[in-house]
Amino acid sequence: MPDTKYIFVTGGVTSSLGKGIIAASLAKLLQARGYKTTIQKLDPYINVDPGTLNPYEHGECYVTDDGAETDLDLGHYERFLNVNTSQANNVTTGRIYQSVIEKERRGEFLGKTVQVVPHITNEIKERVQKLGNSGEYDIVITEIGGTVGDIESLPYIEAVRQLLWELGDGNAIVVHLTLIPFLSAAGELKTKPTQHSVKTLMESGIKADVLVCRTEHQITEDIKEKLALFCNVKKEAVIQSIDASTIYDVPVMMQDEGLDTVVLQKLHLKDDTKPDLTQWHEFLDRHKNPQHEVTVGLVGKYVELQDSYKSILESFIHAGALNEVKVNVRSIHSEHITDENFEQQMKGLQGILVAPGFGERGIEGKIKAVQFARERGIPFLGICLGMQMAVIEYARNVLGLSRANSTEMDPDTPDPVIDLMEAQKTITNKGGTMRLGAWGCKLKEGSLVEKVYQGKSRISERHRHRYEFNSKYLEQLENAGLMATGINEETGLVEIVEIPAHPWFVGVQYHPEYKSTVASPHPLFVGFLKAVLQYKKQQSNAKVA
Repeated sequence: MPDTKYIFVTGGVTSSLGKGIIAASLAKLLQARGYKTTIQKLDPYINVDPGTLNPYEHGECYVTDDGAETDLDLGHYERFLNVNTSQANNVTTGRIYQSVIEKERRGEFLGKTVQVVPHITNEIKERVQKLGNSGEYDIVITEIGGTVGDIESLPYIEAVRQLLWELGDGNAIVVHLTLIPFLSAAGELKTKPTQHSVKTLMESGIKADVLVCRTEHQITEDIKEKLALFCNVKKEAVIQSIDASTIYDVPVMMQDEGLDTVVLQKLHLKDDTKPDLTQWHEFLDRHKNPQHEVTVGLVGKYVELQDSYKSILESFIHAGALNEVKVNVRSIHSEHITDENFEQQMKGLQGILVAPGFGERGIEGKIKAVQFARERGIPFLGICLGMQMAVIEYARNVLGLSRANSTEMDPDTPDPVIDLMEAQKTITNKGGTMRLGAWGCKLKEGSLVEKVYQGKSRISERHRHRYEFNSKYLEQLENAGLMATGINEETGLVEIVEIPAHPWFVGVQYHPEYKSTVASPHPLFVGFLKAVLQYKKQQSNAKVA
């Protein structure tokens, strides 16, 4: 009998129901009961990873410590569990087929005809069990991307069917997330789409053990009984997941519905301990009852889609709760910032964050936003491309290098203050070739960032970029007041810049948002919001005076 238990989370009726949040919430409850739990995501698209996908296509690309470019759901997993994920936690169809084809080329299949069954399904099963076989986890939750019935998902569903049979009763279960739509004309909830979804799953040889029903209205006991009867599940295994005011309510709601209890019983695991969610409730209480309110401008070029900056928005929630402050994030499209309107666009902001991104679209708007924050003494945080824009702005407007730029935007700039790393100059493939994952950084003694990181002299942060601060301009910029206060000792590359003469001005080459969790809000976001709150108080006092 296997030591590790497996939970598969599938979705039906429609996409974007929140499988990742349900998986993360269930994992949180199991973790809070003392079970070592992890989550992985199986994505049915043929891209090897989301690294080359436009954020408009798939939301942000999340990066792990070991340099995996992954689905944004892994961000939810880490934020809920406060446990690092890795390459093994995100598997795509592209990666599965790539691996199988490489094995075929090496002759590992001994001349056999390579087929979806058994070769692709075996590869999927191997990836699913990789985390379980590590010996580190009691329970592995596997979220299957897409919707049951999708052509792309079929090999995954078949692999799950085989695993359920191989692992045996009580060792693996299926949690099926579905939609109970409300027809306003009829004034009632409809169960038929869920019945069809469960039927489709059964046609693939899989019986749902637990139904989690997304709904806008309370599900009555009658509806639960109907679903139980026609979907062949126990009534207590029909779980309501009603719309919540915040995703962080979902673990508490799932506990109230008894999701963790039902799951543990079906896996033949002890369910006599109550989940310890003390810290979670404290966070929720602070998040929902803020003492203060601030407005921060998020300047980026993918602002139409909230998921493009998901980790940044969640980091504001974590750090906001710690500071007992509600953060109103005003999304500002950098392409729409002009010489004529930037004063209006920035009006009423108490802090400005210039977001990451790629390519030259919207760059001048980002530079204007940096200039506005620098000249007005408004707290500023620049992340990745945002830090690079801060360097360009300073070089142009303080050093007087009017054509200073990044060679990403202008290959012929006479002053490439941001330039391609030497190691990147010969690379033609885009996927997985950037500086990725965790890199160390030494902080300058007495700097603002050293205070922000509570006196630490060395930190480790996650990266995802190709261009870097050009150290040839370091002396010039430092003499003019822009200080490099974080250096990677291994490469000598500048990771952090700040302006000591400014109340709070920090640009970082890495992505702090990837490491912010409910239990450990990121110190940079915490420090930034403290400065934003202080700025707001000063502005209020000045008006009174």
